[in-house]
Amino acid sequence: MGAFRIIGGKRLSGTVKIHGAKNSVLPLISATVLLNGECVLHNCPDLSDVDAALGILNELGINYERKNETVRVFAFGPRNTEIPDRLMRKMRSSVMFLGSILGKKGRAVISRPGGCELGPRPIDIHINALSRLGARVREKNGKLEFTAENGLKGADIILDFPSVGATENIILAATAARGKTTVYNAAREPEIKDLTDFLNAAGADIKGGGTDTLIINGARELSLAEFTVMPDRIEAATYMAAAAITGGDITLLNVEPAHLTAVNNAFIESGCDIAVGSYSLSLSAPERLKAVKGIRSRVYPGFPTDAGPLIISALSTACGTSVFYEGIFENRYGFIDEIKRFNANITTHGPVAVIEGVKRLSAAPCVCTDLRGGAAVVIAALKAEGESRVGDIFHIERGYEDFASNLRLIGADITEV
Repeated sequence: MGAFRIIGGKRLSGTVKIHGAKNSVLPLISATVLLNGECVLHNCPDLSDVDAALGILNELGINYERKNETVRVFAFGPRNTEIPDRLMRKMRSSVMFLGSILGKKGRAVISRPGGCELGPRPIDIHINALSRLGARVREKNGKLEFTAENGLKGADIILDFPSVGATENIILAATAARGKTTVYNAAREPEIKDLTDFLNAAGADIKGGGTDTLIINGARELSLAEFTVMPDRIEAATYMAAAAITGGDITLLNVEPAHLTAVNNAFIESGCDIAVGSYSLSLSAPERLKAVKGIRSRVYPGFPTDAGPLIISALSTACGTSVFYEGIFENRYGFIDEIKRFNANITTHGPVAVIEGVKRLSAAPCVCTDLRGGAAVVIAALKAEGESRVGDIFHIERGYEDFASNLRLIGADITEV
Protein backbone atom coordinates (compact mmCIF):
# COMPACT_ATOMS: atom_id res chain seq x y z
CA MET A 1 0.00 0.00 0.00
CA GLY A 2 1.16 3.51 -0.81
CA ALA A 3 2.24 6.19 1.63
CA PHE A 4 3.04 9.90 1.65
CA ARG A 5 6.43 11.22 2.69
CA ILE A 6 5.93 14.76 4.00
CA ILE A 7 8.49 17.34 5.12
CA GLY A 8 6.40 19.67 7.26
CA GLY A 9 6.72 23.31 8.17
CA LYS A 10 6.21 24.78 4.68
CA ARG A 11 3.85 27.73 4.25
CA LEU A 12 1.29 26.91 1.55
CA SER A 13 0.53 29.56 -1.05
CA GLY A 14 -0.91 29.44 -4.57
CA THR A 15 -3.95 28.37 -6.57
CA VAL A 16 -5.82 25.06 -6.70
CA LYS A 17 -8.68 24.05 -9.00
CA ILE A 18 -11.35 22.03 -7.23
CA HIS A 19 -12.61 18.83 -8.88
CA GLY A 20 -16.15 17.52 -9.25
CA ALA A 21 -17.86 16.41 -6.06
CA LYS A 22 -17.43 12.80 -4.99
CA ASN A 23 -20.70 12.90 -3.06
CA SER A 24 -22.56 14.09 -6.15
CA VAL A 25 -21.05 12.04 -8.96
CA LEU A 26 -21.75 8.69 -7.26
CA PRO A 27 -25.57 9.07 -7.13
CA LEU A 28 -25.45 10.62 -10.61
CA ILE A 29 -23.76 7.49 -11.96
CA SER A 30 -26.40 5.34 -10.26
CA ALA A 31 -29.13 7.55 -11.78
CA THR A 32 -27.97 6.68 -15.30
CA VAL A 33 -29.49 3.21 -14.74
CA LEU A 34 -32.91 4.85 -15.11
CA LEU A 35 -32.18 6.40 -18.50
CA ASN A 36 -32.91 5.08 -21.97
CA GLY A 37 -30.22 6.58 -24.14
CA GLU A 38 -26.81 8.17 -24.05
CA CYS A 39 -25.78 10.25 -21.07
CA VAL A 40 -22.72 12.49 -20.65
CA LEU A 41 -21.30 13.56 -17.29
CA HIS A 42 -18.65 16.28 -17.24
CA ASN A 43 -16.30 17.22 -14.37
CA CYS A 44 -16.12 13.64 -13.07
CA PRO A 45 -13.22 13.27 -10.61
CA ASP A 46 -10.71 10.46 -11.00
CA LEU A 47 -11.32 8.60 -7.72
CA SER A 48 -11.26 4.98 -6.66
CA ASP A 49 -14.90 5.33 -5.52
CA VAL A 50 -15.85 6.52 -9.01
CA ASP A 51 -14.01 3.53 -10.46
CA ALA A 52 -16.06 1.29 -8.16
CA ALA A 53 -19.33 2.92 -9.24
CA LEU A 54 -18.44 2.49 -12.90
CA GLY A 55 -17.52 -1.10 -12.13
CA ILE A 56 -21.04 -1.62 -10.82
CA LEU A 57 -22.44 -0.21 -14.08
CA ASN A 58 -20.30 -2.70 -15.96
CA GLU A 59 -21.53 -5.55 -13.74
CA LEU A 60 -25.12 -4.52 -14.47
CA GLY A 61 -24.44 -4.76 -18.19
CA ILE A 62 -24.36 -1.01 -18.89
CA ASN A 63 -21.52 0.22 -21.08
CA TYR A 64 -19.59 3.45 -20.61
CA GLU A 65 -16.59 5.32 -21.96
CA ARG A 66 -14.31 7.55 -19.95
CA LYS A 67 -12.01 10.22 -21.31
CA ASN A 68 -10.31 12.56 -18.85
CA GLU A 69 -13.07 14.23 -16.81
CA THR A 70 -15.94 13.13 -19.07
CA VAL A 71 -17.89 9.90 -18.68
CA ARG A 72 -20.28 8.81 -21.43
CA VAL A 73 -22.83 6.18 -20.39
CA PHE A 74 -24.84 4.16 -22.88
CA ALA A 75 -27.85 3.60 -20.68
CA PHE A 76 -30.41 1.22 -22.11
CA GLY A 77 -31.39 -0.48 -18.89
CA PRO A 78 -29.46 -3.01 -16.80
CA ARG A 79 -29.32 -6.64 -17.88
CA ASN A 80 -28.48 -7.78 -14.36
CA THR A 81 -30.14 -6.84 -11.08
CA GLU A 82 -27.58 -8.00 -8.52
CA ILE A 83 -24.51 -6.13 -7.24
CA PRO A 84 -21.81 -8.61 -6.17
CA ASP A 85 -20.59 -8.51 -2.59
CA ARG A 86 -17.03 -7.67 -3.69
CA LEU A 87 -18.28 -4.39 -5.19
CA MET A 88 -20.66 -3.56 -2.34
CA ARG A 89 -17.77 -3.84 0.12
CA LYS A 90 -15.68 -1.25 -1.73
CA MET A 91 -17.83 1.74 -0.83
CA ARG A 92 -20.91 2.56 1.18
CA SER A 93 -22.40 4.62 -1.67
CA SER A 94 -22.95 1.42 -3.63
CA VAL A 95 -26.33 1.28 -1.86
CA MET A 96 -27.31 4.20 -4.13
CA PHE A 97 -27.85 1.74 -6.96
CA LEU A 98 -30.67 0.08 -5.03
CA GLY A 99 -33.36 2.63 -5.86
CA SER A 100 -32.49 2.91 -9.53
CA ILE A 101 -32.16 -0.85 -10.19
CA LEU A 102 -35.37 -1.62 -8.29
CA GLY A 103 -37.25 1.15 -10.04
CA LYS A 104 -36.05 0.10 -13.47
CA LYS A 105 -36.32 -3.69 -13.18
CA GLY A 106 -38.64 -4.38 -10.25
CA ARG A 107 -35.91 -6.39 -8.52
CA ALA A 108 -32.57 -5.62 -6.89
CA VAL A 109 -30.18 -7.76 -4.86
CA ILE A 110 -27.46 -6.25 -2.69
CA SER A 111 -25.35 -7.11 0.33
CA ARG A 112 -24.60 -4.79 3.22
CA PRO A 113 -22.48 -1.88 1.91
CA GLY A 114 -18.91 -1.15 3.00
CA GLY A 115 -17.05 2.16 3.30
CA CYS A 116 -15.51 4.10 6.19
CA GLU A 117 -16.17 2.74 9.68
CA LEU A 118 -17.74 5.82 11.24
CA GLY A 119 -20.24 4.04 13.46
CA PRO A 120 -23.67 2.50 12.92
CA ARG A 121 -25.18 3.60 9.62
CA PRO A 122 -28.00 1.11 9.12
CA ILE A 123 -29.87 1.07 5.83
CA ASP A 124 -33.18 0.52 7.64
CA ILE A 125 -34.25 4.03 6.67
CA HIS A 126 -33.71 3.09 3.01
CA ILE A 127 -35.65 -0.15 3.44
CA ASN A 128 -38.59 1.51 5.20
CA ALA A 129 -38.84 4.22 2.55
CA LEU A 130 -38.75 1.75 -0.34
CA SER A 131 -41.38 -0.35 1.43
CA ARG A 132 -43.65 2.70 1.37
CA LEU A 133 -43.25 2.68 -2.41
CA GLY A 134 -44.35 -0.95 -2.60
CA ALA A 135 -41.06 -2.85 -2.38
CA ARG A 136 -40.75 -6.11 -0.48
CA VAL A 137 -37.47 -7.25 1.01
CA ARG A 138 -36.14 -10.54 2.28
CA GLU A 139 -32.72 -11.38 3.65
CA LYS A 140 -31.05 -14.68 2.83
CA ASN A 141 -27.43 -15.81 3.00
CA GLY A 142 -26.23 -12.29 3.76
CA LYS A 143 -28.03 -10.77 0.76
CA LEU A 144 -30.99 -8.41 0.63
CA GLU A 145 -33.44 -9.06 -2.20
CA PHE A 146 -35.89 -6.28 -3.03
CA THR A 147 -38.84 -6.96 -5.31
CA ALA A 148 -41.74 -4.96 -6.68
CA GLU A 149 -43.58 -7.40 -8.92
CA ASN A 150 -46.21 -4.88 -9.96
CA GLY A 151 -43.83 -1.94 -10.04
CA LEU A 152 -43.33 0.82 -7.51
CA LYS A 153 -46.13 3.24 -6.67
CA GLY A 154 -45.83 6.80 -5.37
CA ALA A 155 -46.51 7.55 -1.71
CA ASP A 156 -46.02 10.11 1.03
CA ILE A 157 -42.79 9.49 2.95
CA ILE A 158 -41.77 11.22 6.17
CA LEU A 159 -38.12 10.72 7.11
CA ASP A 160 -37.29 10.55 10.82
CA PHE A 161 -33.85 11.95 9.98
CA PRO A 162 -32.88 13.90 6.82
CA SER A 163 -30.48 11.21 5.61
CA VAL A 164 -28.67 12.15 2.41
CA GLY A 165 -28.34 8.56 1.21
CA ALA A 166 -31.96 7.67 1.94
CA THR A 167 -33.20 10.85 0.26
CA GLU A 168 -31.18 10.01 -2.86
CA ASN A 169 -32.45 6.43 -2.95
CA ILE A 170 -36.04 7.61 -2.60
CA ILE A 171 -35.56 10.12 -5.44
CA LEU A 172 -34.20 7.40 -7.72
CA ALA A 173 -36.92 4.88 -6.91
CA ALA A 174 -39.75 7.42 -6.96
CA THR A 175 -38.63 8.75 -10.34
CA ALA A 176 -39.46 5.30 -11.77
CA ALA A 177 -42.61 4.79 -9.66
CA ARG A 178 -46.15 5.38 -10.92
CA GLY A 179 -47.82 8.46 -9.50
CA LYS A 180 -46.70 11.16 -7.11
CA THR A 181 -44.28 10.80 -4.23
CA THR A 182 -43.89 13.52 -1.60
CA VAL A 183 -40.89 13.36 0.71
CA TYR A 184 -40.99 15.33 3.96
CA ASN A 185 -37.91 16.15 6.04
CA ALA A 186 -35.73 15.42 3.02
CA ALA A 187 -31.99 16.17 3.08
CA ARG A 188 -31.15 19.62 1.70
CA GLU A 189 -27.49 19.12 0.76
CA PRO A 190 -26.34 20.68 -2.54
CA GLU A 191 -25.59 17.18 -3.83
CA ILE A 192 -29.32 16.40 -3.58
CA LYS A 193 -30.13 19.33 -5.83
CA ASP A 194 -27.44 18.21 -8.26
CA LEU A 195 -29.18 14.84 -8.51
CA THR A 196 -32.65 16.33 -9.06
CA ASP A 197 -31.29 18.80 -11.62
CA PHE A 198 -29.68 15.94 -13.54
CA LEU A 199 -32.84 13.84 -13.53
CA ASN A 200 -34.96 16.81 -14.58
CA ALA A 201 -32.54 17.44 -17.44
CA ALA A 202 -33.21 13.86 -18.53
CA GLY A 203 -36.99 14.35 -18.47
CA ALA A 204 -38.02 13.73 -14.85
CA ASP A 205 -40.53 15.89 -12.96
CA ILE A 206 -39.04 16.66 -9.54
CA LYS A 207 -39.77 19.80 -7.56
CA GLY A 208 -38.13 21.05 -4.39
CA GLY A 209 -34.56 19.79 -4.87
CA GLY A 210 -32.43 21.33 -2.12
CA THR A 211 -35.44 21.91 0.18
CA ASP A 212 -36.91 19.73 2.91
CA THR A 213 -39.96 18.81 0.80
CA LEU A 214 -39.66 16.96 -2.50
CA ILE A 215 -42.48 16.29 -4.95
CA ILE A 216 -41.69 13.62 -7.53
CA ASN A 217 -44.09 12.82 -10.35
CA GLY A 218 -42.76 9.47 -11.49
CA ALA A 219 -42.79 7.13 -14.49
CA ARG A 220 -41.60 9.75 -16.97
CA GLU A 221 -39.54 8.65 -19.95
CA LEU A 222 -35.90 9.52 -19.27
CA SER A 223 -33.48 9.84 -22.13
CA LEU A 224 -30.46 11.84 -23.29
CA ALA A 225 -28.87 14.06 -20.68
CA GLU A 226 -25.66 16.07 -20.52
CA PHE A 227 -24.64 17.42 -17.15
CA THR A 228 -21.70 18.96 -15.27
CA VAL A 229 -21.00 17.68 -11.75
CA MET A 230 -20.95 20.35 -9.04
CA PRO A 231 -17.63 21.31 -7.34
CA ASP A 232 -16.54 19.33 -4.28
CA ARG A 233 -17.14 21.49 -1.21
CA ILE A 234 -15.27 19.07 1.09
CA GLU A 235 -12.20 19.06 -1.14
CA ALA A 236 -12.29 22.86 -0.98
CA ALA A 237 -12.51 22.75 2.83
CA THR A 238 -9.51 20.39 2.88
CA TYR A 239 -7.19 22.82 1.07
CA MET A 240 -8.53 25.67 3.20
CA ALA A 241 -7.55 23.73 6.35
CA ALA A 242 -4.10 22.93 4.92
CA ALA A 243 -3.47 26.59 4.19
CA ALA A 244 -4.89 27.70 7.55
CA ILE A 245 -2.66 25.46 9.70
CA THR A 246 0.47 26.55 7.80
CA GLY A 247 -0.32 30.28 7.91
CA GLY A 248 -0.81 30.19 4.15
CA ASP A 249 -2.57 32.13 1.44
CA ILE A 250 -4.47 30.23 -1.25
CA THR A 251 -7.06 30.76 -3.96
CA LEU A 252 -9.51 28.03 -4.94
CA LEU A 253 -11.03 27.94 -8.42
CA ASN A 254 -14.19 26.10 -9.52
CA VAL A 255 -15.93 26.41 -6.16
CA GLU A 256 -19.43 27.41 -5.12
CA PRO A 257 -18.84 29.70 -2.11
CA ALA A 258 -22.49 29.49 -1.01
CA HIS A 259 -21.97 25.77 -0.29
CA LEU A 260 -19.15 26.66 2.14
CA THR A 261 -20.83 29.28 4.33
CA ALA A 262 -20.62 27.30 7.58
CA VAL A 263 -17.01 26.27 6.88
CA ASN A 264 -16.06 29.85 5.99
CA ASN A 265 -17.54 31.14 9.23
CA ALA A 266 -15.40 28.74 11.28
CA PHE A 267 -12.20 29.78 9.52
CA ILE A 268 -13.08 33.46 9.83
CA GLU A 269 -13.56 32.95 13.58
CA SER A 270 -10.11 31.35 13.70
CA GLY A 271 -8.59 34.56 12.30
CA CYS A 272 -8.51 33.87 8.56
CA ASP A 273 -9.51 36.42 5.95
CA ILE A 274 -11.80 35.02 3.25
CA ALA A 275 -12.82 36.67 -0.01
CA VAL A 276 -15.31 35.06 -2.39
CA GLY A 277 -15.94 35.52 -6.10
CA SER A 278 -18.60 34.03 -8.34
CA TYR A 279 -16.74 30.70 -8.65
CA SER A 280 -13.64 31.32 -6.55
CA LEU A 281 -12.57 31.66 -2.94
CA SER A 282 -9.39 33.04 -1.36
CA LEU A 283 -8.17 32.38 2.17
CA SER A 284 -5.38 34.20 3.96
CA ALA A 285 -4.37 32.79 7.35
CA PRO A 286 -2.49 34.41 10.23
CA GLU A 287 0.80 32.96 11.42
CA ARG A 288 -1.11 31.18 14.18
CA LEU A 289 -4.86 30.53 14.26
CA LYS A 290 -7.14 31.51 17.14
CA ALA A 291 -9.16 28.93 19.01
CA VAL A 292 -12.76 28.37 17.94
CA LYS A 293 -15.32 27.29 20.51
CA GLY A 294 -18.64 25.69 19.78
CA ILE A 295 -18.36 24.16 16.29
CA ARG A 296 -20.99 21.46 15.83
CA SER A 297 -21.51 19.30 12.79
CA ARG A 298 -25.08 19.31 11.52
CA VAL A 299 -27.10 18.51 8.44
CA TYR A 300 -26.88 21.11 5.68
CA PRO A 301 -26.74 24.10 5.84
CA GLY A 302 -24.91 23.47 9.10
CA PHE A 303 -21.23 22.64 9.46
CA PRO A 304 -20.59 19.44 7.45
CA THR A 305 -19.52 16.35 9.35
CA ASP A 306 -16.97 15.54 6.63
CA ALA A 307 -15.18 18.81 7.39
CA GLY A 308 -14.97 18.06 11.11
CA PRO A 309 -11.66 16.17 11.02
CA LEU A 310 -10.19 18.90 8.81
CA ILE A 311 -11.00 21.78 11.17
CA ILE A 312 -9.94 19.74 14.24
CA SER A 313 -6.54 19.15 12.63
CA ALA A 314 -6.18 22.80 11.63
CA LEU A 315 -6.98 23.97 15.17
CA SER A 316 -4.41 21.63 16.77
CA THR A 317 -1.86 24.48 16.77
CA ALA A 318 -4.30 27.34 17.40
CA CYS A 319 -3.82 29.71 20.32
CA GLY A 320 -6.20 28.53 23.04
CA THR A 321 -8.77 25.77 23.47
CA SER A 322 -11.19 24.81 20.72
CA VAL A 323 -14.26 22.60 21.11
CA PHE A 324 -15.90 20.52 18.39
CA TYR A 325 -19.13 18.55 18.75
CA GLU A 326 -19.83 15.72 16.28
CA GLY A 327 -23.57 15.60 15.74
CA ILE A 328 -23.85 13.04 12.93
CA PHE A 329 -21.56 10.01 13.28
CA GLU A 330 -20.83 8.05 16.43
CA ASN A 331 -17.26 6.98 15.64
CA ARG A 332 -15.91 9.94 13.69
CA TYR A 333 -12.88 10.42 15.95
CA GLY A 334 -10.79 7.39 15.01
CA PHE A 335 -8.22 9.65 13.34
CA ILE A 336 -7.44 11.64 16.49
CA ASP A 337 -5.03 9.06 17.93
CA GLU A 338 -2.98 9.42 14.74
CA ILE A 339 -2.87 13.22 14.98
CA LYS A 340 -1.79 12.92 18.61
CA ARG A 341 1.33 11.16 17.35
CA PHE A 342 2.43 14.61 16.14
CA ASN A 343 2.29 15.82 19.76
CA ALA A 344 -1.17 17.36 19.37
CA ASN A 345 -3.19 17.72 22.57
CA ILE A 346 -6.71 16.53 21.78
CA THR A 347 -9.09 14.71 24.11
CA THR A 348 -12.52 13.29 23.38
CA HIS A 349 -15.54 12.94 25.62
CA GLY A 350 -18.21 11.06 23.69
CA PRO A 351 -19.18 13.31 20.76
CA VAL A 352 -17.04 16.22 22.04
CA ALA A 353 -13.44 16.85 21.00
CA VAL A 354 -11.41 19.35 23.04
CA ILE A 355 -8.41 20.71 21.16
CA GLU A 356 -5.76 22.35 23.32
CA GLY A 357 -3.65 24.21 20.80
CA VAL A 358 0.09 23.58 20.94
CA LYS A 359 2.79 25.85 19.55
CA ARG A 360 4.33 23.23 17.27
CA LEU A 361 3.82 19.73 15.98
CA SER A 362 6.61 17.16 15.58
CA ALA A 363 6.91 14.73 12.66
CA ALA A 364 5.82 11.13 13.20
CA PRO A 365 4.88 7.95 11.33
CA CYS A 366 1.12 7.48 11.12
CA VAL A 367 -1.67 5.99 9.00
CA CYS A 368 -4.97 7.07 7.49
CA THR A 369 -7.96 5.61 9.33
CA ASP A 370 -10.66 6.70 6.87
CA LEU A 371 -11.17 9.17 4.02
CA ARG A 372 -11.58 12.51 5.82
CA GLY A 373 -9.56 11.41 8.84
CA GLY A 374 -6.75 10.55 6.45
CA ALA A 375 -6.86 14.03 4.96
CA ALA A 376 -6.77 15.45 8.50
CA VAL A 377 -3.61 13.44 9.26
CA VAL A 378 -1.95 14.84 6.13
CA ILE A 379 -2.95 18.37 7.18
CA ALA A 380 -1.24 17.89 10.55
CA ALA A 381 1.86 16.41 8.86
CA LEU A 382 2.11 19.52 6.66
CA LYS A 383 2.57 21.56 9.83
CA ALA A 384 4.76 19.11 11.78
CA GLU A 385 8.49 19.88 11.87
CA GLY A 386 10.56 17.16 10.24
CA GLU A 387 9.76 14.18 8.03
CA SER A 388 6.52 12.27 8.46
CA ARG A 389 5.29 9.17 6.70
CA VAL A 390 1.52 8.73 6.26
CA GLY A 391 0.46 5.19 5.35
CA ASP A 392 -2.75 3.58 4.06
CA ILE A 393 -3.41 6.42 1.64
CA PHE A 394 -5.87 4.27 -0.31
CA HIS A 395 -8.46 5.89 1.97
CA ILE A 396 -7.55 9.31 0.58
CA GLU A 397 -7.64 8.06 -3.01
CA ARG A 398 -11.33 7.27 -2.52
CA GLY A 399 -12.18 10.96 -2.39
CA TYR A 400 -9.29 13.15 -3.62
CA GLU A 401 -7.90 13.40 -7.14
CA ASP A 402 -4.20 14.29 -7.46
CA PHE A 403 -4.04 15.14 -3.76
CA ALA A 404 -0.25 15.17 -3.45
CA SER A 405 0.19 16.97 -6.79
CA ASN A 406 -2.19 19.75 -5.81
CA LEU A 407 -0.47 20.18 -2.46
CA ARG A 408 2.90 20.43 -4.21
CA LEU A 409 1.45 23.16 -6.46
CA ILE A 410 0.91 25.32 -3.39
CA GLY A 411 4.30 24.65 -1.80
CA ALA A 412 4.00 21.40 0.15
CA ASP A 413 6.93 18.99 0.26
CA ILE A 414 5.01 15.76 -0.27
CA THR A 415 5.79 12.70 -2.36
CA GLU A 416 4.10 9.34 -2.76
CA VAL A 417 6.27 6.35 -1.92
